[in-house]
Amino acid sequence: MADSTFDVVSKVEQQEVDNAVNQTAKEIGQRFDFKGTGASITWKGADAVEIGANSDDRVRAVLDVFKERLVKRSVSLKALDHGDPQPAAGAASRLLISIRQGIDDEKAKAIVKRIKADGPKGIHAQVQGDTVRVSSKKRDDLQTVISLLREADFGIPLQFQNYR
Repeated sequence: MADSTFDVVSKVEQQEVDNAVNQTAKEIGQRFDFKGTGASITWKGADAVEIGANSDDRVRAVLDVFKERLVKRSVSLKALDHGDPQPAAGAASRLLISIRQGIDDEKAKAIVKRIKADGPKGIHAQVQGDTVRVSSKKRDDLQTVISLLREADFGIPLQFQNYR
């Protein structure tokens, strides 16, 4: 009998993020508390979003609206990476938010280490690029590993694909 496998990945649905950006832009254009503040949200490249306004507080308010839209679209907030608003030209303020895709080497090693330490015997985990492949002869052991990884917090959203 062949080994059963699944892949641990960290992906964000790009279309859902794009829809959240568009909804946020529409809302800040309509809300009274954003009138005259120069509040905006735009794409900066393929995996970054820029928020701008005339003050740090307004930038944080746009960020909150953006996060609400992401949550409503079932996009994990763990995929967002941002700091504090930075001063821009003039009296404006801006914030660059990057959207993380894939599992970096450090997190992948932590996932493999957690599986080997706390998982059932006979589980094999290996890093393959930006995914982690987990295999075992018993499908029940794979279910145990999935629940183990769901309980752990690695700071990134995890999905489980190609369960065979």
